[in-house]
Amino acid sequence: MGVIEETFAGHEVSRASLDNCVKCTICETVCPVAKANPLFTGPKYNGPQAERFRDGASVDHSLEWCDFCGICTLNCPQGVKIAELNEQAAAKMKAQNGVPLRDRIIPETNMEGMLLSPIAPVANWALGIRPLRVAIEKVIKIHRDAPMPTAHTETLAKWLKHRKKTDVKPTKGPVVFFQGCAGGYFETETSKKSIEVLEHLGYEVFVPKQSCCGLAKQSNGLFKGATKDILNLCDNLLKFDNELPVVSSSGSCIGMVKHEAHEIMGVDDPRLENVSVRSRDFCEFIMEEYRAGRLDLSELREVDLTVPYHQPCQVKSQGMGFPAIDMMELVPGVTVVESNEPCCGIAGTYGLKAERYDTAQKIGKGVFEHMQNYNEGVGVCDTETCRWQIAKSSGVKIVHPVWLLHHALGLSDNLLK
Repeated sequence: MGVIEETFAGHEVSRASLDNCVKCTICETVCPVAKANPLFTGPKYNGPQAERFRDGASVDHSLEWCDFCGICTLNCPQGVKIAELNEQAAAKMKAQNGVPLRDRIIPETNMEGMLLSPIAPVANWALGIRPLRVAIEKVIKIHRDAPMPTAHTETLAKWLKHRKKTDVKPTKGPVVFFQGCAGGYFETETSKKSIEVLEHLGYEVFVPKQSCCGLAKQSNGLFKGATKDILNLCDNLLKFDNELPVVSSSGSCIGMVKHEAHEIMGVDDPRLENVSVRSRDFCEFIMEEYRAGRLDLSELREVDLTVPYHQPCQVKSQGMGFPAIDMMELVPGVTVVESNEPCCGIAGTYGLKAERYDTAQKIGKGVFEHMQNYNEGVGVCDTETCRWQIAKSSGVKIVHPVWLLHHALGLSDNLLK
């Protein structure tokens, strides 16, 4: 089998939905890219309309402007898999025409974390040097103003190895914590707070050996490598256990496990099925446990705060409502103001790329202004790259919802640290 046949197993499933399209153009009206860039001919044209003419090939390079946020699929009243068709077609285009070096480098998040962590102070300093960023833009085509993650010398693995064990004895069942690449190297504080909250609430938390979920490769059209990565992750988690809940504060990575690997890449494997059905976003897990009466959150202290919040498109696509808002509003005194915006523009790695940076900034403008207008020192968002994008472009400190819960439980005195 060739590369395309091997790695586009989900295509026929998505294609089966295209005849449901009634050309209502609802997808066109909600598409954030079409509003920001006239070069993108829109999700209807690039999705169900163009798909009828592709016959295994892409017919329009305007498809390259799509950020695959999935808002079109979410809003389609006919159930057409618009975003899935577009992403599959874009991946085919790369399989046929070649993948740029940049799009092969960016997805190697685990390797990047391993390389940058030992030299974190130097790496962070270097990525702040303007001439170097200009040179990177010219050579690799990563925009000079695109947000970069902050590397840390203390990875999550190092923290787990050396930290003082909790004095709280488990009173509830064990859970597996899935950190994601960013949670292991760049967003370590969010991972730490997630583990501390779960332990404080009575769960025994296990953090087994893990690997990359392949999401960044998938979003850059590297379906074959992404499939290998997601199944390798499943193997690692299954070696530890095949029944415990898998909880993650990486909203995008857990979305890959729960939704995107199967729906977009068509990965149909019992290993993925086993892990995906027991995987939960952190806020989703907390609210499920709370509503089932298994969590007593009466100890939450009052926090008088209005919090601007943006739900990322990769969390929206999981179809679980707004568990982050529900969780944060359990804290006495907290008022959450949702952005009501479709996308912040970063879309994983889309907004990093030089030719797409301006479009990404236009897409995210409403989110940035929302954070600026409503913040009282902090804003909230569920996924890592979205937080980096919003923080860089709004000037507001952006944290994961778990930071607020951690603070309200008395586990930290300062919400911003």
